[in-house]
Amino acid sequence: MNRESTSTPEARLEDRGLAIPEVAAPVAAYVPAVRTGQYIYTSGQLPVENGQPIHTGKVGAEVSLEQAQAAVRQCTLNALAAIRAIIGDLSAITRIVRVTGFVASTPDFTAQPQVVNGASELLGEIFGEVGVHARSAVGVAVLPLDVPVEVEMIVEV
Repeated sequence: MNRESTSTPEARLEDRGLAIPEVAAPVAAYVPAVRTGQYIYTSGQLPVENGQPIHTGKVGAEVSLEQAQAAVRQCTLNALAAIRAIIGDLSAITRIVRVTGFVASTPDFTAQPQVVNGASELLGEIFGEVGVHARSAVGVAVLPLDVPVEVEMIVEV
């Protein structure tokens, strides 16, 4: 049996040089995630690292597709941090149910799904079949702190 099929989500992240950060502090009056029954709903998670946005601006202008994909991966790590703060261990996740990605982009930018693929591909790498999810990729005019992307998730535990 290979390591991929037997290791934990945290170990698979580590294998990729990634780690779950501390839970990002909310920028308004809300909590990072809420559990109800078997589900955890995250608030929208921004691409912040050490309290600072990793990119600002609009995708298709100041932010490239590749930078936006990296930012959406950071949002996903932040969402996983909020989830782990509730359940203690990402191995308790039995299904990534839904991912919603918001992309602040120029009016002519139409590759929102490719941006949000950064989240979907990371979840697939970390969780395998458990990480396959329903998804929306939505273009918006602006996001908090002028970040280019925001991600929210629903997971089953």
